[in-house]
Amino acid sequence: MKNIFIQYKPFFTFLIKFVLFYFVFAFIYNQFLNQFDVSKFELDSITKMVSEHTTYLMHFFKEDYYVIPNKSESSMKVIYNGKYVARIIEGCNAVSVIVLFAAFIFAFASNRIKTLLYIIVGAILVYVLNIIRIGLLVWAIYYYPDYQEFLHGTMFPLFIYGVVFILWIIWVTKFSKYAK
Repeated sequence: MKNIFIQYKPFFTFLIKFVLFYFVFAFIYNQFLNQFDVSKFELDSITKMVSEHTTYLMHFFKEDYYVIPNKSESSMKVIYNGKYVARIIEGCNAVSVIVLFAAFIFAFASNRIKTLLYIIVGAILVYVLNIIRIGLLVWAIYYYPDYQEFLHGTMFPLFIYGVVFILWIIWVTKFSKYAK
């Protein structure tokens, strides 16, 4: 049994680092969310910020787009071309995706500075792509409402997780201590 741990030490090291990082940051994020009272339909500030940034993006393209707080749940209503098209909830802000991304990078860490920079740049990239994803999703749902389930449940998650997977591959093959 002891021989197995020695033989697979890199795997167990990766696993322990990944799980610790993920659970610590998931716990911190959960504590952050606990300060908002969902029974009063309060929405966290990160989701509000994502909603505002998506509005800026859509206005850049001269789209008739705005968001308003939802009075019946913790979300932002998305109004596109005068029609209530979608809602932005806490799960739309990509924080959980960013934590998952960062946990993997941390688990394959090389030096601290390089790892921290890659996590920061990757998190910003995922955040920006998530804003683009939301804008495109609203546009697509408006023009193709029959495909809402496919777009929201398959196409756009595939997009964001696909980007994260590519970033992981780049990290492991180019920057991690295992790259050589």
